[in-house]
Amino acid sequence: MLVRGKNYKTIWMEGNSVFMIEQNKLPFSFEISECKTYRETCIAIKNMTIRGAGAIGAAAGYAMAQAFNEAPADNRIVFSEKAKKEIEATRPTARNLFYATEKVFIKGLISSELAFEEAENIASKDITDTRAIGTFGNELIKENANILTHCNAGWLAFVDYGTALSPIYAAHDLGKKIFVYVDETRPRGQGARLTAWELNNSNISHNIIADNAAAGLMAQGKIDLVIVGADRIAANGDTANKIGTLDRAILAKYYNIPFYIAAPTSTFDIDCQSGNEIIIEERNQDEVLFQEGIDQNGIWHKIRVSSPGSSAYNPAFDVTPASLITGIITEKGIIKPSVKAIESLFNIL
Repeated sequence: MLVRGKNYKTIWMEGNSVFMIEQNKLPFSFEISECKTYRETCIAIKNMTIRGAGAIGAAAGYAMAQAFNEAPADNRIVFSEKAKKEIEATRPTARNLFYATEKVFIKGLISSELAFEEAENIASKDITDTRAIGTFGNELIKENANILTHCNAGWLAFVDYGTALSPIYAAHDLGKKIFVYVDETRPRGQGARLTAWELNNSNISHNIIADNAAAGLMAQGKIDLVIVGADRIAANGDTANKIGTLDRAILAKYYNIPFYIAAPTSTFDIDCQSGNEIIIEERNQDEVLFQEGIDQNGIWHKIRVSSPGSSAYNPAFDVTPASLITGIITEKGIIKPSVKAIESLFNIL
């Protein structure tokens, strides 16, 4: 994406350092974070300096390559196996993370050079795949369409282009008149902070809405299409995504609005039979109890926005059953969320 006249990827590697856009600082400041070791990259994944399925996957692949490079010669395998477990523990729901560590680890057993090469291949494929998702998804977007999104599944959530936003970018680039309703996506506000920033940066018309405003908009006929991303898709089409996605899917079903998941095949977990087997990450309660932002003078603050003395429950994801999903937009085309369609996608016959 073009930012201030310069093209950026969300994440990239130079030497043994991983560079990434510091997403905790957006939209108030645009900063680049450098992670010099695999443990620093792990921290960046855990604290959401980098976030989103594909971006997490790329970061995990790079972290695995860093670990092989850091491993002592006399304890290389044991060190790298331990590092792999550390990386995979950072965000347990995200399938792309495991996809990347598994692939890079296999190559790293041969050589550190091959580990770095594989990590770059994963990042490059992420760009190619998400661009293709935009091409296929654009076919679903009609002139004057009003589209609802949830969380951030745009350029910042992948190495480039994104998934849910990729069709929107493609439609905009082709001159289609579209409007995007952006769920704020509590508790961390990925929609209000990141998706809105991306759309504003790309001059795409949009409004941020409170998460509980979607039903009213649908009832008024103001939503034509819902497109969201995914963090893990089971073999039967059940999909884990940012908490609140299930709500959107139930509402869309009730109001007969098409509800699409956009995700590359690297997000599918064919060893996971249904959504019941997906591990749901629980994050720190402070994300619910407190909010962060800047005041009118540009000074950063963290303030409590809830009853003092109360605790909070903070699941990061929920699972949308395949029965509520109209289709899944992949880099290979749009498929039905069914066992048969997913088997065909992976040629498992």
